[in-house]
Amino acid sequence: MPRIQVFADQEALSRAAAELFAQTASAAVADHGRCAVLLAGGETPRRAYELLAGAPLASRIPWPQVHVFWGDERCLPEGDPRRNEVMARQALLDRVPLDPAHLHPIRCHPAPEQAAAAYEAELRHYFGRHPPRFDLVLLGLGSDGHTASLLPAARALAAQQEWTAVTRRPEESFSRVTLTAPLLNQAALAVFLVTGGNKAETLRAVLSGRQPPLPAQLIVPIHGRLLWLVDREAAGSWEKTEHVAP
Repeated sequence: MPRIQVFADQEALSRAAAELFAQTASAAVADHGRCAVLLAGGETPRRAYELLAGAPLASRIPWPQVHVFWGDERCLPEGDPRRNEVMARQALLDRVPLDPAHLHPIRCHPAPEQAAAAYEAELRHYFGRHPPRFDLVLLGLGSDGHTASLLPAARALAAQQEWTAVTRRPEESFSRVTLTAPLLNQAALAVFLVTGGNKAETLRAVLSGRQPPLPAQLIVPIHGRLLWLVDREAAGSWEKTEHVAP
């Protein structure tokens, strides 16, 4: 059973997520000299990123030893505000003393399939002979049950060995590059951030083990922990929460 924490509102959830980031980064650097963080896109984590860029948290994080990766990216032109990289840079990354060489964005050119292959190669180079174990993986939850860009019915859901894949919504004019469940499940700590009443039904379905499973149900860390941070609106009437934070 995953650990679930329910917060009064998105602000309280964001503060908890930012504090968790700071604690995890410091512990990872103290333990093995660096911290590999996988960022989520979308609007839910923006406030947590903003808090990490400001006092007092920013000064507690060993930024020069932090490496930043992304769980997925929309294949849109550089600088497009819909890109996850752009949001993360604006809210956090351009405001803290990160080593530019430690930023690992997904470059969606010249083509999505080549970008996915290139990102997998970059990940394999980073982890080398070590297990591909991110210290912290931040994830969101879509109203359709997707996480990262593991979309419902995508072939990527069946990945076994691949670390990256290309997905696409029929109604969208662009493709996406996403990490796959087998790689995400290597995380030391995977954290879902879920806010809003429009996610309540989906959250309930995921946590109750709906069949057939939704993409988010594929995230079950093999040798790590799974944590859900949700606000009261997203929790709805679901009663099996571990505790409610103020």
